[in-house]
Amino acid sequence: MVLESKSSLVQKINNALCDIRPFLAIDGGNVEVVDVTDDTIVHVKWLGNCSMSQMTMKAGVERAIIQQLPKIKSVIGAN
Repeated sequence: MVLESKSSLVQKINNALCDIRPFLAIDGGNVEVVDVTDDTIVHVKWLGNCSMSQMTMKAGVERAIIQQLPKIKSVIGAN
């Protein structure tokens, strides 16, 4: 993945996460995009005090991203 297009993709992912961030903030958390692999797997880092479950990852974060960016294959927690 070319650096410029990767940067653009990360920005689009962050825009998709804007919809879910207020819900994460209620529990004292947030999510940060760490990396996007060449095979379009997104690695995110959980931030804040809340501990996110795998269900939150798949049902919330991954769903929010893939709804707006169907080319993303999956989202993986980096921490």
